[in-house]
Amino acid sequence: MQHSCVNIALSQYSCNILVPKPVSHRTNALQADSAINLHDLTLGYARHPAVHHLSITIAAGTLMAVVGPNGAGKSTLIKALAGGIQPMGGRIEGLERQRVAGLPQQPDIDRSFPINVRDMVMQGLWHEVRALGRYTAAHREACHMALAEVGLLGFEKRGIDSLSGGQWQRVLFARLILQNAPVMLLDEPFSAVDQRTTEDLVGLLHRWHACGKTVVAVLHDLALVRAHFPQTLLLAREPIAWGATGDVLTPANWQRALLMHEPFDKEAPLCDRSPSQPMAGAMA
Repeated sequence: MQHSCVNIALSQYSCNILVPKPVSHRTNALQADSAINLHDLTLGYARHPAVHHLSITIAAGTLMAVVGPNGAGKSTLIKALAGGIQPMGGRIEGLERQRVAGLPQQPDIDRSFPINVRDMVMQGLWHEVRALGRYTAAHREACHMALAEVGLLGFEKRGIDSLSGGQWQRVLFARLILQNAPVMLLDEPFSAVDQRTTEDLVGLLHRWHACGKTVVAVLHDLALVRAHFPQTLLLAREPIAWGATGDVLTPANWQRALLMHEPFDKEAPLCDRSPSQPMAGAMA
């Protein structure tokens, strides 16, 4: 799917993130300068930890992948950063001053619902219009530009039930564009989509990164991570390593992650490992 001239023109000012001029109550993504600090963070369900003693700093504007074996706590971490679950221990700092946009692995959206592509994407402007607000000409133009950015011009009136997997993912990314949040949290955003869609959407992540947004994505394709993500966190319920991707994704670290990973055990007690124990390959 080739980018139109609209896409090319858009890329020249994409740091404006395709929204109407900021109003006084909005925190602009380009002005966000807060790091996300995780202090001895433990997360889980029914008092069973899924992530243990995680202490890292995610600098503002970071493009970071979260990787690890299945069941390693990656999605749990994204849910916590998005505010979906509360820590069992430790704390998250830095997100209280920033809006967060998230894309879960399996969005809870009924695709049989009779809604077209344009109206689905316009939902990304909820923070602007709220329940009783109305869409303006500027909002409609922003939606047009977002669809151009993801290569879906001409799909505005298509029902979402008629879309392929790749087209649906492009719709969800267009909606993220309109959310205009300084922090983007993505859980397996390229799962079950075609290679061209993956390439196009990875390019969008790079443009967000260039604009100063913080992007954290759970991924399983390590080749994709090595090629496109400067920073990586390797989890296996406990943090194995984090920092520069080349330093983190070593055979030794991955083998350690596989050895540390254990099946979920609902009878397991809370661990008492000291949070001061260092991670292999951790950044100074």
